[in-house]
Amino acid sequence: MKKKDLMFLSYLRQNARETLTKISRKTGVPISTLYDKLKAQEKEFITKHTTLIDFTKLGYLCRANITLKVDIEQREEVKKYLMCQESVNSLFKINNGYDFLVEGIFEHVKELEDFIELMETKFKITEKQVYYIIDEIQRESFMSDPTMIQLNV
Repeated sequence: MKKKDLMFLSYLRQNARETLTKISRKTGVPISTLYDKLKAQEKEFITKHTTLIDFTKLGYLCRANITLKVDIEQREEVKKYLMCQESVNSLFKINNGYDFLVEGIFEHVKELEDFIELMETKFKITEKQVYYIIDEIQRESFMSDPTMIQLNV
């Protein structure tokens, strides 16, 4: 990928609501070219435009990453179950002895504990680890600084 394409993605990662006019001024690339690049990259690289939310300000005071090791016969069933749960923000298939990494968002710790207890009654969870998120230090910053693209390419 060309340096200017990476920089364009970087500006979008930094602020996806930035106008193409402002990005054009910063990069020196014509607006029409940026528009064409955006449409092409939406088909190839950009998975989804989204909004990052401070869940604590909405009253969701408990965030946790949960690693699960599941009985092999139930893996697909557990995956489908987790994908339908409102409190599951992100779900990943992982390795090193575990099957899933679940990022859960809950109003209170009790809600998280009830979530885990219900899962343990429905499925054969052979091992689990719960990591409470105390403070978010940095999120979604990879490739979001155009000056770093200039240095690394």
